[in-house]
Amino acid sequence: MTQYSHLMSDHFDLRAAAHNAMVSAGFEADFPAAVLDEAKHAVDPTTESATSIQDLRALPWSSIDNDTSVDLDQLEVAERLPNGDIKVRVAIADVAGTVAMGSAIDKHAALNATSVYTGVVTFPMLPERLSTQLTSLGENNDRPVIVIEFVVTKTGEMSSHNVYLAYAKNHSKLAYGNVGDWLDGKGSLPTSATPAIQDQIRLQDEAATLLRAERTKRGALSFDTIEAESVIGKDGSISIELVRRSRASHLIEDFMVAANVVMAGFLDEKKTASIRRVVRTPERWNRIVELAGKIGEKLPDTPNAPALAAFLAKRQAVDPTHFAELSLAVVKLLGPGEYEMHEPGAVEAGHFGLAAHYYTHSTAPNRRYIDLVTQRLLKAVLSNQAAPYSPQQLTDIATHSTERENAARKVERLVRKESAAASMANRIGERFDAIVTGVTPQGTYVRLMMPPVEGRVMRGEHGLDVGDRLQVSLLSTDARKGFIDFAGVK
Repeated sequence: MTQYSHLMSDHFDLRAAAHNAMVSAGFEADFPAAVLDEAKHAVDPTTESATSIQDLRALPWSSIDNDTSVDLDQLEVAERLPNGDIKVRVAIADVAGTVAMGSAIDKHAALNATSVYTGVVTFPMLPERLSTQLTSLGENNDRPVIVIEFVVTKTGEMSSHNVYLAYAKNHSKLAYGNVGDWLDGKGSLPTSATPAIQDQIRLQDEAATLLRAERTKRGALSFDTIEAESVIGKDGSISIELVRRSRASHLIEDFMVAANVVMAGFLDEKKTASIRRVVRTPERWNRIVELAGKIGEKLPDTPNAPALAAFLAKRQAVDPTHFAELSLAVVKLLGPGEYEMHEPGAVEAGHFGLAAHYYTHSTAPNRRYIDLVTQRLLKAVLSNQAAPYSPQQLTDIATHSTERENAARKVERLVRKESAAASMANRIGERFDAIVTGVTPQGTYVRLMMPPVEGRVMRGEHGLDVGDRLQVSLLSTDARKGFIDFAGVK
């Protein structure tokens, strides 16, 4: 990670600011007493009486996540089949087995709908005794899981799939950075990564590469946006850190996409209503076409995912230096996703960015309420019980979760702006390369390429649109309001 730091001034408390932002956005920033009491008395999941579900603890499962993550939702393992295909199993923490519907914990999780990651402080959806211990797939823990299994053929297609309950054990907790370096031949893995685990991680990488290539042919979009997060150091310094995406990050992303597609299809096959993750056809396709035209490329006049995917792949190869800028512009123009209740057999809205006919969220039940709801729907299907939610309840949950997800992004963005404003306070008058990320009635907004902070253009903004590149000069900052103001430089 690359750091840009500045010591906090005037005793500005960013942690308190993050808490205030949560409350102002309508979140329960603190767990109610009833929630903490339930968490305190929650029973540790056990395998002692397990007889009716598969015991897969002996498989060489491992997790790959951020270095500091302890709320682990997924494990992965792969094996080569006799015909050369690759069977992939993704194990998801069985949070539904611990969090009862209608409990105080469930009500709090439903209200917030998501964990909120501000960088300086995390506001988890579930109490830490659950999310980082009892329902986390931590190293050397035996845990009940939901396994999403699929077979990847030599052409990258999924030839078969299944979803079932099992027990699993994380034999090696790994991180994106070191796994990515190791796959690239630049580093080593911890001692917990035995030869068997190393072999199946290489196999995972092979399967993920095949899946990605097939999705790209169908029109799945590939981006390389500049991601940033705020961090407070032990000395009180505020840092804006670039998050490096590695080969291992792409591996896990490819598996999660495949797993969520399988789960959506499985629930549809079982004739049960569920919640889909939807990204509709972009309303600002004309602007994407215009941006392509400015660099000598032509896209169809009507939205076309395969054409856009091919365009992005070409630009990444031809001009990798500016690909992050292009990615950011296209992401902004595509617009955010949303949740939608889906009846079996109904017309699918689909996921434009992933070129997926149907897609749900099911792989992060410690962090997203939709995923917990999906688990309950699945477990009802597997036990031949009635669905625990009516279509109207699913509609209400989908609407609320979309709104809360949007609110969470605003909180995270505000805290980044507050920390960025503090870190930029001593750079008034400096010039920076920037890209326009938003044009609204409220103003024109840009993101600097380095450091990756966002702000509003107060002068020289006329005629600008999303994706335009320009130089800006820093006019002023206000950490308490999260304001960073720029002037366009002619």
